[in-house]
Amino acid sequence: MTATVDDIKALREATGAGVMDCRTALDEAGGDIDKARELLREKGLQTAAKRADRDAAEGVVASYLHGGRIGAMLELNCETDFVARTDIFKTLAHDIAMQIASMAPQVIQAADLPADDQGSPAELALLAQPFIKDPSKTIQDLINEAVSSTGEKIAVRRFSRFELGA
Repeated sequence: MTATVDDIKALREATGAGVMDCRTALDEAGGDIDKARELLREKGLQTAAKRADRDAAEGVVASYLHGGRIGAMLELNCETDFVARTDIFKTLAHDIAMQIASMAPQVIQAADLPADDQGSPAELALLAQPFIKDPSKTIQDLINEAVSSTGEKIAVRRFSRFELGA
């Protein structure tokens, strides 16, 4: 079955993947949009794994303030300044900063947790936390989607959270 232009457009809008990637995924999935979406997600994970050893020295410092009482700052890195200026990257940085302000993670990834820490990695590790706007995804899933869309390694370098009176 050949994918229709409307199906390709809908899948592209939903995933942010390239036109040819959407067409290929729809062809492989026999026109099933949900299956094509899963194929694109798997491809994104493979892309992220291939890029894991690349140097990500560009990026942005993003901030989020909530009611003037809670704030978060985040350094989010990518490979080139071109990607750092894209809306996809800027939105990702803003969403992660908002996540930090809201959920107060202690470390970036679960491997960074001290051995004697009694908390759950899903509560304390940023990348393992469910995304506040869509709990079916983790922050790592969001980053993987952006990697799939941009074709570059994206990594959280560091963050800080501030709260009045805390």
